[in-house]
Amino acid sequence: MSPPSHGSPFNPMPPVIVALFLVIVGLEALFFLGARGFIGGPEAVGWRQQAIRDYAFNVEIFGWMMQNGVWPADHLKRFVTYTVVHGSFTHTLIAGVMVLALGKFVGEVFAQWATLALFVLSAVAGALVFGLVGPERPWLVGAFPGIYGLIGGFTYLMWLRLGQMRAQQYRAFILIGVLMGLQLVFGLLFGGNSTWIADVAGFACGFVLSFVLAPGGWARVRAKIRHR
Repeated sequence: MSPPSHGSPFNPMPPVIVALFLVIVGLEALFFLGARGFIGGPEAVGWRQQAIRDYAFNVEIFGWMMQNGVWPADHLKRFVTYTVVHGSFTHTLIAGVMVLALGKFVGEVFAQWATLALFVLSAVAGALVFGLVGPERPWLVGAFPGIYGLIGGFTYLMWLRLGQMRAQQYRAFILIGVLMGLQLVFGLLFGGNSTWIADVAGFACGFVLSFVLAPGGWARVRAKIRHR
């Protein structure tokens, strides 16, 4: 008889996803405790708004940089830092759960650096497109454009798997279709905003980047080019 296994029945969470989750949740914990007077004194009540002013992506600032051709690092950082600042506890909770769920699936296939690159570059693409075509809402906060980049990676993996099974590959896009449909419904019921533009851009970027970032992806792309 073989000795009993004492390993965990669950696959470990990719470290890069754990780190990203802890940053998001840790910052929210500071806002939560500060707003209730547990830390930071009276000024801690405004920590969230101060963080939004200092680290969130702003369309007007982006427009000023484009108009003047000036790109200070203090504002360029906003293309990334906006992803860890959220508008509310609920906003953070949903983002954190989705980071863990999508990040676990993608991070178990992609390399750690590739998973992080997928999230960060998708977030940058989301902010860039939002800044170009979504001017009526000046502020962009939250991890969702990066999360949608992870959804793009998830969709790519499903698309690849369905192709290997000779199944209908359009089924890989069911998840993004459902999410966009839910956003449309909530927008009609409660009033929408243009942040969905950043989400769609993040998804598109994540899906396209996966052709290169996925294991064997660049070799697969080169093989297809040579075949053509």
